[in-house]
Amino acid sequence: MMRDGYVARWQGREYQASPDGDDVRLYQPEPGEGFDEVREGRYVRVLPASEIEDLAYVRTTCTWKGQPFIVLGEHDAWLRVEYTGGRWPVAEAMRLEVFEFGVYQGWAPAAEVTDLREQRV
Repeated sequence: MMRDGYVARWQGREYQASPDGDDVRLYQPEPGEGFDEVREGRYVRVLPASEIEDLAYVRTTCTWKGQPFIVLGEHDAWLRVEYTGGRWPVAEAMRLEVFEFGVYQGWAPAAEVTDLREQRV
């Protein structure tokens, strides 16, 4: 699983999360006590931040063709990646799409990606 977003630990379990001021929204794919359905397969519970055991941003990183990337998502045998090397000539040579000024993204064959790892930021 490729993750890029907040995670929180509450009562010894890790959840997808979203900080919201003094509160933290916890998300899970199944019903649970105190969780309200926001759409099919998505349930949320809002807790005071003081009740959260740990809150961190998790990001999946990798290397593709010798360059550093963040993994944003996956589909079949492909990974959606964002170049983090900061050199536009490299991004251009790799034929990455300009997502916005200074941000370059593309689809990498998963078989060509190395050093895949999750980091807590």
